[in-house]
Order: sequence, then structure tokens, then C-alpha cells
Amino acid sequence: MELWKYEQEAHKAGYTYVCGCDEAGAGPLAGPVYGAAVILPMRVDLPGLNDSKKLTEKKREALFPIIQEKAIAWAVASVDAQEIDATDILSARMKVMQLAMDQLFVKPEFALIDGNRDKGKSFAIVTPHRTIVKGDSASASIAAASILAKVSRDHHMLELAKQYPQYQLERHKGYGTKLHMELIEQHGISPIHRKSFLKKYEQNK
Repeated sequence: MELWKYEQEAHKAGYTYVCGCDEAGAGPLAGPVYGAAVILPMRVDLPGLNDSKKLTEKKREALFPIIQEKAIAWAVASVDAQEIDATDILSARMKVMQLAMDQLFVKPEFALIDGNRDKGKSFAIVTPHRTIVKGDSASASIAAASILAKVSRDHHMLELAKQYPQYQLERHKGYGTKLHMELIEQHGISPIHRKSFLKKYEQNK
């Protein structure tokens, strides 16, 4: 099983608890960025496990509780729009993944991080780790983390949709779709929008 290659290498190097980390929501114009960390038992059976972006919403929702149930440990964290604006999105992405790792009740000895970056201007991953480009398609534990982060963020955006119905967040989850841009033009930006992503609107206020 190709998906376990990186976990296997880490175990061979002497690490017992290896977690996968990923984040969701780096690109949207509204809402927080979410991160997740997951430690899986080696070769646990999670049918259909893959990068969350390659799965249907229905499949992600079905895998979400199964991952939580079968994981040795899992945690989800978020960094809100204000903090993204106060730092930068890369720092926020690193921070949210480290926050998730810090919340695991089993301390990870080593982490597999999705992507090719492990630090931003104001935050860096401190848990011993390796970065893996397209890790969410190459590592079982990163794929599991990508699903927990994505589904958790989607659920949160549905809650925000009730507070800010004028933006129809349930339809685009804060991403910069044509509909979302039109609604920002109409209603302006809200406290959950990332002002650093919407500078032209901020200047018009």
C-alpha cells in the first residue's frame, strides 16, 4: 500500500507515534483556516481514503467519523480571519497545524506535513517533521488529516452562514466565487472576511 510509505519510513527510523498534518481554507476570502493532526494505527482500514479534494462531500462526511473512531489520536484547530490579517496566510497555516499537533493527547514524535513549507514570517513547525509535496495523496495520515480539516471547516462555515446570511456562505464556503464577489460588492466586507485578501474593498470603506 503506497499510502503507508512515509509512515513506514518514519517507523523504521525509530519513531512510534507519527502524525499526519494538513490544513484547509488557505485560499478563501472569508472564515478561518483549519488544521488537523492525525495519528493512525499502521495500515488501518479506511476504505476510499484519499486527499479530501479528490473526494465528494458525501464521501468526506462518511469518512470523518470513521477516521475519528479509528485514529490513535486526532485534533483539529483553527486560526481566524483577524489573525490571518495580523500575520500572513503562510504563518497562519503553519500555526494551525502546530496547534493541532499540540492538542493531540498522544504526543507525536514525528510529523508528516503536507506541502513544501514549514515556516512563515511569524510561525514555524517545531515538532520534528518532514514536508511532503502533495502529501495528502501520498500519505494515509496526511490524507486523514486533510479530511478532518476540510469537513471541520465546512461545518464551521455553515454555522457562519446562519450569522451572515447575506453572503450565502453555505454555497461557496468563503471561496472567491463569482457569487461571493458579487455579494461582497453589494454588502461590503464583514468581520469574518480576510481584509488582507480584499484590500480594494477595505480602501473603499
